[in-house]
Amino acid sequence: MPMHREFDTLSRRRFLGSSAMGLSSVALSHLMADDTRSHFPAKAKRVIWLFMHGGPSHLDLFDPKPDLIRHAGKPLPDSYGAVETRRKVAQNPLLAPVKPFRKYGQSGIEVSDFLPNMAQLADEMCVIRSCHGDSVNHPQSVYQMNTGSIQMGKPSVGSWVSYGLGSENADMPAFVVMPDPGGGLKGGPPSWGSGYLPATYQGTTMRAGDNPILHLQSPHSSARQRATLDLIQQMNAQHLAKHAADSELDARIRSYELAFRMQSAAPEAVDISRETEATKHLYGIDDPTTKEFGTRCLLARRMIERGVRFVQLYSGDTNGWDAHENVLKNHSEYCARTDRPVAGLIMDLKQRGLLEDTLVIWGGEFGRMPMSEKGVGRDHNPWGFTTVLMGAGVKHGHIHGATDEFGLRAAQDKVHIRDLHATILHLLGLDHEHLTFRLNGLDQKLTGVEGCDVVKGILA
Repeated sequence: MPMHREFDTLSRRRFLGSSAMGLSSVALSHLMADDTRSHFPAKAKRVIWLFMHGGPSHLDLFDPKPDLIRHAGKPLPDSYGAVETRRKVAQNPLLAPVKPFRKYGQSGIEVSDFLPNMAQLADEMCVIRSCHGDSVNHPQSVYQMNTGSIQMGKPSVGSWVSYGLGSENADMPAFVVMPDPGGGLKGGPPSWGSGYLPATYQGTTMRAGDNPILHLQSPHSSARQRATLDLIQQMNAQHLAKHAADSELDARIRSYELAFRMQSAAPEAVDISRETEATKHLYGIDDPTTKEFGTRCLLARRMIERGVRFVQLYSGDTNGWDAHENVLKNHSEYCARTDRPVAGLIMDLKQRGLLEDTLVIWGGEFGRMPMSEKGVGRDHNPWGFTTVLMGAGVKHGHIHGATDEFGLRAAQDKVHIRDLHATILHLLGLDHEHLTFRLNGLDQKLTGVEGCDVVKGILA
């Protein structure tokens, strides 16, 4: 049966009208029902999505192309593609990978020298080399990778997972987002918004420090805060009874209750002072270059340990990995910031037994062109790029699909972004066809109506 729910506003009005503390009971029943929501047994219980904002170059990181080396400095050969394509790129000759690739592990997966630490984990990787999307622009591609649509305003993957599975911890949100502190994500907060789903399912932004969620702390004592909240909630419940099916108001009521519980839970969750020095070293927190991203990777592990279902962690500010000017300079900087922390996260999850039921995703909104831009840079490429999965439910030490000989387009075992989303839901025990929400008389879903398939070739 399809999983779609519309709020029962009549029964909610009756319940809230009779109990100022009713929302705590609602939250408890919501939590207790979580384990029964999946459509089938799940391989993964939770997700950590490491989003490399700006478009990392698959050709310089995970998808080696010998033909790029042989034909470097030349235009695409006459035998390649349409005449229009050759004319368009004639002034932009092919650019060879800017660093060498080497084989690693028993699997022999080739990884660039940009990522020496991640390369040591090649046998943990499931490298999808044939991803493709529908927009060449950053905002639309960021939206599509996050929501399945190039249009702004659709529910994000994290929101769908929260809607489908709920939270594992009543004191923490189900969906946490840690943006790059530099800010400037192209696409902005709608990338983790709830769209037409109830607002309670949107991502909660979090940062390190004593105040992980802005405006959460209260100057009053816990008892006084509880009494104040009870009065506010009673008044809100009366107001909600007069405004049936008001998603924003319902979300605000729920957020007050969650915020009260998080006032004690969230500070402890982001307090890394009790972590061992060995753990901090593993994440690179003792190195100025890797400290910031390493801290957020460690926080991601702490979030999932405390029942957060979906954590999304962004690397890259306004431009991020957008290597138009100089691939070597750009990727040297961003790989130096992230390579050791990402590897540390995977090793830490594995040694704690968490990688067995945690899906880790590494990738951006698209890849880069095989042709050069300004001689040493690369332009956007949504037609063929790489996404790396590790952890629960995927084949380890495995390469799926391929781009063409120059890495311009997905050519073998293609994986559209919709297919990737369907596969993520599948690993979480959710059927993308049956995870729906009724809107204006139609059942909406993350994967839309264009058609897609679970990528069975990567499933363990």
